[in-house]
Order: sequence, then C-alpha cells, then structure tokens
Amino acid sequence: MLIVGYFLRASGMLLSSIITFFIFLLIGRVVISWLNADPSNPIVRFIVEATEPLLAPIRRRVPPLGMLDLSVFVLMLGLYFVQNFLVALMIHEGSRMVGSAG
Repeated sequence: MLIVGYFLRASGMLLSSIITFFIFLLIGRVVISWLNADPSNPIVRFIVEATEPLLAPIRRRVPPLGMLDLSVFVLMLGLYFVQNFLVALMIHEGSRMVGSAG
C-alpha cells in the first residue's frame, strides 16, 4: 500500500503541474488572439497546436457568443475542476495511504 500511496501522490502532483502549464498555454492563446499575433511565429504555432486538440471538440458543442469564443473559458473551468477535485483527491488519498503505513 505504501508504494501505491506514493505513486498516487506523485501522479497527482505531476498531473497538477501539467494542468497548470496547460492553463498558462490557454491564457497565452487568449492574449495571442487579442494581439492578432503572427501565425507563422514558432511560439504562436506551438501554443495553437498544443491547445487546439482540446478546444476543437468544445467549439463544436458550444457556439460562440457573438465574437466571444467560450471554448477557452469552458476548458479552463473543466481543468480547474479536475485540478481542484480529482487531482486534490489523488494527492489526499495518496498521502493518507503513506501516512497510515508509517
């Protein structure tokens, strides 16, 4: 059980870091859209290519509100939910397993 607890806790922490990085990419995507950045710029291309696979399915289901694309907002809410509920639960349960074994 001790190994499972450490694994669960480490996996939760890694997933939390990945989600935080992705949220920063989404913020970058929003700023890029406001600034009308050069699409041939390598950084712009990276941000768009990294975020588009998760944004495209949301865009198909959530229509834009005038000129406002809500897909980024919906994805950020989903990521915050995963980070603050599921990941927090993984870290808590992993810590509980490690603590009860000691």
